[in-house]
Amino acid sequence: MAWLLPAPRPVTAKPMGGESAQAIAAATIAPLPPLTPREHWPDSPLTDDLLWQGDASAAQLRLLTAIAHSLSYLDTPAAAEAYANYPIEGVTRDRVRRSLQRFRTLVLTSASSAELQTAVQQEFQLYQSIGNDGEGKVHFTGYFEPTYAASRVPTAEYRYPLYRRPANLDEWVLPHPTRMELEGKDGLQSASGPLKGLELVWMRDRLEAFLVQVQGSARLRLTDGSFMSVGYAGRTEYDYVSLGRELINDGQVPAEGMTLERLLDFFAANPAALDDYIPRNDRFVFFRETAGGPPTGTFSVPVTAGRSIATDKAIMPPGALALITLDWPIPDADDTWQAMPISRYVLNQDTGGAIQGPGRVDIYVGSGDAAGAQAGQVNTDGQLFFLLLKQ
Repeated sequence: MAWLLPAPRPVTAKPMGGESAQAIAAATIAPLPPLTPREHWPDSPLTDDLLWQGDASAAQLRLLTAIAHSLSYLDTPAAAEAYANYPIEGVTRDRVRRSLQRFRTLVLTSASSAELQTAVQQEFQLYQSIGNDGEGKVHFTGYFEPTYAASRVPTAEYRYPLYRRPANLDEWVLPHPTRMELEGKDGLQSASGPLKGLELVWMRDRLEAFLVQVQGSARLRLTDGSFMSVGYAGRTEYDYVSLGRELINDGQVPAEGMTLERLLDFFAANPAALDDYIPRNDRFVFFRETAGGPPTGTFSVPVTAGRSIATDKAIMPPGALALITLDWPIPDADDTWQAMPISRYVLNQDTGGAIQGPGRVDIYVGSGDAAGAQAGQVNTDGQLFFLLLKQ
């Protein structure tokens, strides 16, 4: 998940011997383009076999649904603004739209993954992310929509609120109030600040309430047995601080094999530590009730399990078709996880506070406990490609 990993290392040009200090300094800060066009496709096959395995219609429907959501986004003023000054030559909103439309047709008319891949390689240009090393290595994590217990009214058990967006949030003076100023060290002092009266729903576990802010959405099981869903409605302007990274930096947990399960285990054994670590993340997220609809990404379109990714919106083309390769965790019958190499067509439909630079991707895994368990296992390197019709 996005909260586990450090920020990617900056990519710097390597100076040549004999250059002046000024030239070396200039080379060091010169940015590389985040995507580079490839003249040829990789020798290893990049096929999405899932589209023709088992109940192929279900996998294809999810992909086609994600494509439809991206096409809806591309028709918005927000998309026009995002692409108005897009920094990579040849990547335009019109080209992204036409690429999605043509790829949709190919999915519907191809009889196999091999047939689809042959057509895609003939018609599409491949753009590869330079990754976090300048050579294409991208780190992947997973995120999900959790299901938690909640109450519409505060009780002795349900004490930790999620909050509605303040009506005057756009008028708040910068710097915004810190998390400590908004809810206090223990997360229970909001009545004395600008969040008073904005409580949307109450949760019984402070860490769960915080994780909903990290994920940006949740499905909540209410005390009367009914369900409600909440989605992202805005946030304060602070950089994201990773809870897992803070624990690692303090020597509380090892960096090797860090997962959501291990983070939960640490705070279950050390509940008082929440009052120290949660206030370190000043970014505060607000919510709205979504009437049971699917979770929505930051481009205001629903995200689709296994087919939506989050990237750095400042450098990666929003709504565009991508192809990812990585080792994917598959559960065994004995509740262990095995890594399987996969290639998947996905849509770039979300962003994340910790998803910065060309070397980070967060994959939306789905809703509920099973999706959460799988998302917590996604912590691996791979490659990210974007596909655009040849000019």
